[in-house]
Amino acid sequence: MRKPAEPVRRRSYGPDADRALNLWVALARCAASVGRLSARDIQRYGLTPAQFAVLEALHHKGPMPLCSIGEKLLVTSGNITYVADQLERTGWLKRQRSTEDRRVIIARLTARGAALMERHFPDHAECMARVARTLSAREQADLARLLKKWGKASRPQG
Repeated sequence: MRKPAEPVRRRSYGPDADRALNLWVALARCAASVGRLSARDIQRYGLTPAQFAVLEALHHKGPMPLCSIGEKLLVTSGNITYVADQLERTGWLKRQRSTEDRRVIIARLTARGAALMERHFPDHAECMARVARTLSAREQADLARLLKKWGKASRPQG
């Protein structure tokens, strides 16, 4: 016969730490849920989230060095190179060396890639707007401001 499990005692690390830990868990769970929703939506277009993110950056910012895209998306240069390889093979992205600095590779959307984003990005934006409508416009603005504040304060110093 199995012995009944003992109830798990909730440990406290003090009110400030407990509140911070609960906040982090809530943020991580929310980001995971919204991320899954976004990934499912992006999959409808035959893209991975990483491919979509690169195309979106180029769609909204114009041609950029691959290293800048990696910094913007917080991914490694190796991952950006791999994604750029995939996007170039499909004809959605073109890479060329910078004329000012031959070490720099500039990525730009092809006409086909631009057409893909023109066609699909508005639908994706609406998908994200639908899920964000759980919060009022004011709550969305406040949350964005607070997350930026928290993110800036969390960056490593130096």
